[in-house]
Amino acid sequence: MTAKPDSAPGEPMYRILLVEDDDGDALLVEELLHDTGLRFELTTGTNLAEARTELVRNAVDCILLDLHLPDVSGTDAVTTLRGLAPHTAVIVLTGLSEAQAGTDAMAAGAQDYLVKGKVDADLLQRTVRYAVYRSQTERANAEDQAARLRAEENARLERGLLPQPILNTSHVTVTTRYLPGAERALLGGDFLDVVEGDDGLLHAVIGDVSGHGPNAAALGVCLRIAWRSLVLGGHRGADLLHLMERILLAERGGLPLFATCTLLTLDRATATATLYLAGHHGPLITAGKGTQEVRAAHGIALGIVPGLDNWKATVVPLPPSGALTLYTDGLTEGHDGTTAGRLEVEGLLALVDRLPPADPAAFVDRLIKETQALNAGRHTDDIAVLRLDWDGR
Repeated sequence: MTAKPDSAPGEPMYRILLVEDDDGDALLVEELLHDTGLRFELTTGTNLAEARTELVRNAVDCILLDLHLPDVSGTDAVTTLRGLAPHTAVIVLTGLSEAQAGTDAMAAGAQDYLVKGKVDADLLQRTVRYAVYRSQTERANAEDQAARLRAEENARLERGLLPQPILNTSHVTVTTRYLPGAERALLGGDFLDVVEGDDGLLHAVIGDVSGHGPNAAALGVCLRIAWRSLVLGGHRGADLLHLMERILLAERGGLPLFATCTLLTLDRATATATLYLAGHHGPLITAGKGTQEVRAAHGIALGIVPGLDNWKATVVPLPPSGALTLYTDGLTEGHDGTTAGRLEVEGLLALVDRLPPADPAAFVDRLIKETQALNAGRHTDDIAVLRLDWDGR
């Protein structure tokens, strides 16, 4: 490796790979590079195999490529190297008699070409600078495009995970929130939904598919849509969970995915809520005396032991005015502001009691903000919250 580190302060260092099987031409290029004033590290190879080895081992900013190598020639050399290093600038070195070769090489993906025998130090400097700049710009544009596509896909998945509640004349106020675990992170499988039946019963679900990314999110969307369809079709309780598990098994394919969820049916006429917990924690209930966790019978998560069907109903009496808060574990598994401690349900209850009264939406927003502040970005998981408020009217 040849290096020329001495140059103006702040000048970038160019990592250059010269692929040339003619020793005389290689020496000439090296001498020209020294005359350009560029800061560079030069590595040389005499064939495509050596170039491939170098690209695997080290990052390279620019490849100076002879089109006639012992193991490949013409635009095939450009295509091969672009495949190996798609975001590395390629400058082709052509002969005096190859008028069309440079143009063909650029069509194959090279950033520029130089004609041997007609290159001076100034031209080589400008060409290297421009080629690397163009390559970096192309890479940035490709990353931006990928980010836009990922954001659009996440938005479509999020609309599926967080639908508009179906409410008729309900006097229950529904507040929902969903936050991905980290900025620009892939969606996870948290899902929630609320549907009011023609009989006036309010049905709600919140769930969490194991894992993150498109597979978990897609399965979460599938389960959420299945739940809504089955509820509107009259299915309830353990029968509903059994059917949701069958759908999960069919849709997860060969992936080891499972899902936890809470089903809730709120009956204002009898002032009760019926709960089914499938591997999920109980909701919080808020009344005049404060907030506490609902104690309910626990059953197994969907997809862990298919067919076990050990889900039992818990009927909870409701105060004349109050709220039920259902949430996924991203709200409680974060840190509690200490070095190693986790917030857990006890910490969440203490935080709820400390927060000043506010309307439901503002209260949920403040609660999530406070838990995130305590966690300080150390634990990343999606957060889904579903709160149902009612009064004595």
